Amino acid sequence: MSFPFSRPAGLAVAIGTLAAVGLTACGGATHAGTKAAAATTQAAPAAHGHAEAPAAAAQPAVATSAVTIDNFSFMPTAIKVKAGTTVTWTNSDEEPHSVVSSEEPMKSHTLAGPNNTFMHTFSKPGTYHYNCGIHPFMHGSVEVTA
Repeated sequence: MSFPFSRPAGLAVAIGTLAAVGLTACGGATHAGTKAAAATTQAAPAAHGHAEAPAAAAQPAVATSAVTIDNFSFMPTAIKVKAGTTVTWTNSDEEPHSVVSSEEPMKSHTLAGPNNTFMHTFSKPGTYHYNCGIHPFMHGSVEVTA
């Protein structure tokens, strides 16, 4: 059987095709937001090949007590509430997530799948940083005022 190209060229095409298929498998729709974060930050990749998210302090805090977990990010990333407010995190991803902080004794159960929630009441003023215990590149903060 004769091919219109040389054996090394055919091998290069086969390797390129396999690489493209492998990279496509890593970039499913649920990782679109992670790719966007990787494009806007120059931080070194973290575990699971995801880029570090920009620091939560870089964004102005939004006055709300509701945080949505969507596309591997907390939205809004930074919130502001009054002391005594209960904040609710709702997972909208198919992937499991959690909410943990060492600054405020706070650790959620695994929020497996969409519409699972976690609530925590902040009693003292201060700024509390948190992340996803499963995906540590996901960060957020809660600014608590008097």
